[in-house]
Amino acid sequence: MESLVSIICISYNHGPYIKEALESVWMQTYQNIEVIVLDDGSTDNSQDLIREAIGDRKFLFIDHKVNVGYTKTFNEGLALAKGDYIIDFALDDAMLPNFVKSGVDRLSQASSKTGVVYSNADYIDESSKVIGNHKETLLAKGMVKEFAEGDVFEKILRRYFICTPTMIIRRGVFDRLGGYDESLAYEDFDFWVRSSRYWEYAYLDEVHMQKRKLSTSMSANRYRHHQNAMLSSVLKVCQKAFQLCKTKPELKALKERLNYEYRQCIRNEAKELAEGYQALLGQMGSSTDLISKAVRYFKRDFTR
Repeated sequence: MESLVSIICISYNHGPYIKEALESVWMQTYQNIEVIVLDDGSTDNSQDLIREAIGDRKFLFIDHKVNVGYTKTFNEGLALAKGDYIIDFALDDAMLPNFVKSGVDRLSQASSKTGVVYSNADYIDESSKVIGNHKETLLAKGMVKEFAEGDVFEKILRRYFICTPTMIIRRGVFDRLGGYDESLAYEDFDFWVRSSRYWEYAYLDEVHMQKRKLSTSMSANRYRHHQNAMLSSVLKVCQKAFQLCKTKPELKALKERLNYEYRQCIRNEAKELAEGYQALLGQMGSSTDLISKAVRYFKRDFTR
């Protein structure tokens, strides 16, 4: 008998894409799935479109009257999920028909230490036209040479390389982590750091997901505002990562991450957050020369 897979579908003002997203769930070749749909207080017509797309299907739909944030909304769905495997699916993306089956097959073939499988994905625009590929983009930019498997903790500290919507996750991973950290504005970096400390990852070099790239997405606007909640969340995750590091190579990888994030704060004049990174670098024994060089490079005066 097939293992039960829980797909937790979350919408926030995803009206134009909801029908396509949910139809991609209905079209999965893997049969034993449960679907939990949550709308996080959308101000467009998302809730009506979700009801229309669900029709007479027997799926749970929860509609928030006010926006509470992605991490809290996901955890609400997770508490209701009964599956052996969990999928976090935002309703502006689209699954290809074999997405669930391919991921479950890969995990079932892996060792019990493997908690997460991720894969390649195509990028699509507002009109669902393919505009790029995740693997090809990262390779072309020299961001990665290969897509890591096994113990990926050190690599995750150094570089973002996982396409979030492609992940299929064993329920035991979330049980150990207690779901997403609800104090954070976004979930993926924190999830990668905490889960990869205890679980191995597997990679599937196939495209079974379409990730929509929008100019209004959180990641596109990450450094736009000084007090952006995402910037603060990254610092909190880095502080957690410092406590989780066990080896010198892992600490070195974290320093690379901190230096990168520190430079983004300088570039955007996010003074308080920059000071937070400076303090953490100081705890790790980094030279203050590195800080002064960064300030001179960007020609910013952080004393004002």
